Amino acid sequence: MPQHSQLWMRSETRPTERRAPLTPEDAARLVRRGVRITVEESGHRVFPLDAYAAAGCDLAPAGSWAGSAPGSAYVLGLKELPPVPERLHHRHVYFGHAYKGQAQAPELLRRFAAGGGTLLDLEYLADAQGRRLAAFGYWAGYVGAALAALRARGRLTAPLAALPRAELDARLRALPGERPLRALVIGVAGRSGRGARDALTTAGIEVTGWDRTASRRLDRAALLGHDILINAVLTTRPVPPFLTPADLDAAAGRRRLSVIADITCDTGSPLHLLPVYDRLTDWTVPARRLREGSPPLDVIAIDNLPSLLPAEAARAFSADLLPKLLALHAPSPDPDPDWLRCRDAFTTALAALPQDPYRAA
Repeated sequence: MPQHSQLWMRSETRPTERRAPLTPEDAARLVRRGVRITVEESGHRVFPLDAYAAAGCDLAPAGSWAGSAPGSAYVLGLKELPPVPERLHHRHVYFGHAYKGQAQAPELLRRFAAGGGTLLDLEYLADAQGRRLAAFGYWAGYVGAALAALRARGRLTAPLAALPRAELDARLRALPGERPLRALVIGVAGRSGRGARDALTTAGIEVTGWDRTASRRLDRAALLGHDILINAVLTTRPVPPFLTPADLDAAAGRRRLSVIADITCDTGSPLHLLPVYDRLTDWTVPARRLREGSPPLDVIAIDNLPSLLPAEAARAFSADLLPKLLALHAPSPDPDPDWLRCRDAFTTALAALPQDPYRAA
């Protein structure tokens, strides 16, 4: 981040997004290091606005970044941008979900191309070995598995609401245990997999964990022989799906599986590992029926799971992101290599658009 530039934390447009990419405590650390921070008002952020003011941040109305943030500002957020402005000229730091062939990806990338802006997608902020440096994975896995456990025991109610972890854990420990349940976590060694395993253990559910090797040598009969399936695998290249509609048809009458929780939510992408469903669920309708029968089969696919535990998730994420925000800000003749790789992913995605992304709109 050049000197005299600014970090501008925007409000989230999604009402169920209660997290923040930066906590007031970490904002204060950046301010003490000379970073100017503006924080927009929000009616649903878990941290109060006055805590950011006390940390030394400037305040601004919700959504004002488009017209008020200087061109040198890095606009920091988490989830999707609003549909306007159509031309994006700032450098945006958030989860863009635009590099895996998602249906909305070309439109978003063309907005950046039209305005000359840059997307620094937090999903692609990684070290030289490809390890993501700031992620919500653990809490996504934890909440997704918790919802699956509640659904499998008939205790998932809607609409969902954010709550403290202690309350969620109390609900998991209080689940009835009249019939033992078995859960399979694919990708158990990663952040999301570890979170899923911990939540299921809290719920008293037996956990089978598959790593990358086991997922490559997929035992589909064993997969269908579990009550709960948690997909915690993040892939960046097409691989054979774990479960297809044909697999479910072939297993009619022999399937034990009753709940799927897909943490990755790669619907509409060639990287979708569970093409048995094609629509996300949400806080209003957290589970959707895929198959009737005995047992019926439901899917949970919510793309902001950690927002159900917003304080815990935000604090962990902000602590991870803080060193990289300092690196983005520090004056240096050599740009931070992790941010360079993040920017290169954007440049590659622009180049892959079916027409010249720099053509004047």
